[in-house]
Amino acid sequence: MAIHRNKMILPGATLGVFGGGQLGRMFTHAAQRLGYRVVVFTDEVDCPAEQVANDTVHGDYQDPSAVRTFAEKVDVITLEFENIHLEAVQRAAEVTLVRPSVDVLAIAQHRLKEKSTLRDWGVPVTPFHELRSYQELPVVIEQLGWPLVIKTTNWGYDGKGQRKVQSMIEANDAIELLGPEPLIAEKWIPFRAEVSVLVARNPSGQIATYPMFTNVHSNHILDITTCPAVGEMEPIAINAQEIARGIAESFRLEGLLCVEFFVGRNGELMVNELAPRPHNSGHLTMEACRTSQFEQQVRAVCNLPLGDTSMIQPAAMVNLLGDVWGGHFPRFENVLSESRAYLHLYGKKDARTGRKMGHITVLDDSVEMASERAKSIRERVRWAEQGLF
Repeated sequence: MAIHRNKMILPGATLGVFGGGQLGRMFTHAAQRLGYRVVVFTDEVDCPAEQVANDTVHGDYQDPSAVRTFAEKVDVITLEFENIHLEAVQRAAEVTLVRPSVDVLAIAQHRLKEKSTLRDWGVPVTPFHELRSYQELPVVIEQLGWPLVIKTTNWGYDGKGQRKVQSMIEANDAIELLGPEPLIAEKWIPFRAEVSVLVARNPSGQIATYPMFTNVHSNHILDITTCPAVGEMEPIAINAQEIARGIAESFRLEGLLCVEFFVGRNGELMVNELAPRPHNSGHLTMEACRTSQFEQQVRAVCNLPLGDTSMIQPAAMVNLLGDVWGGHFPRFENVLSESRAYLHLYGKKDARTGRKMGHITVLDDSVEMASERAKSIRERVRWAEQGLF
């Protein structure tokens, strides 16, 4: 089968998504609004994306037959999360287009390859060192110092697969817990801020970056994102966008990429992680920007002209975790009664502690006002004893 890499994939075509979570759900909404059909591949049942997709293929990512059945149904495949077995992406690419490519995914899902590749390109990254055994710790400590973070090289997200350590005993415990595969040790960064930039590139080479997002995490999970950058963060935002553009160009990216940074005490930027897909910090683009990150992903993988990424109004986004439910039903009317406040729920039935169940975006006249309103609204949404409203 001949695959025409640079043709436009126009509305009416069928798009495929590896993964059935909330990112796939919101991608599906954006694609369907533009007139595309969407088929989801997932190993879960009744997942968020499956609830809204035109069709779903259930199967194991390591099942060649299931992956081929999926690939034969669609004109292009994209990703909604990066922890996918590379063999599945390679098999799908034998049948149809996959964007981003397996080469991008192979780097982005492996922390050591990711940091090494970026360093070799001249991109500033957090200082790191490969760690294969407890015996290598003296060399690692000499280069990175205490404290440091020991991480798995694969399958980590939302703080999973990593430990901060401050002594040889803690480091040894972390190696025993996270090993036996090679690990990566990273210098602990006393950062001023955590920020991210979304960048899209289509196969024709057009690149578009979004304004920089400022992120605050709680227990390693994103809690609140604000945009645009204000005050002393404005010049940092320009630099972050340029770095993100350079990474997209070096990758020859086809799709959407989120670049996560630490901002050091002196304003220096260091790339922490890459995510070759839509990102939690970009959810506010659905109301705050002229083109949402999900529509931009559709445009990029279909080789359409990229959309306008400029902001409509300052915004803040807060995550709704299962904690908000508290075993009861939240007061969602306290979002819906607010002007310029937008509720998004992901269709998940089990509201577990720490599980992302939805988010709220608030627009206002300033970042500060949007942030305060978003946090206040979330508190008023928390479960009430009367249960259902």
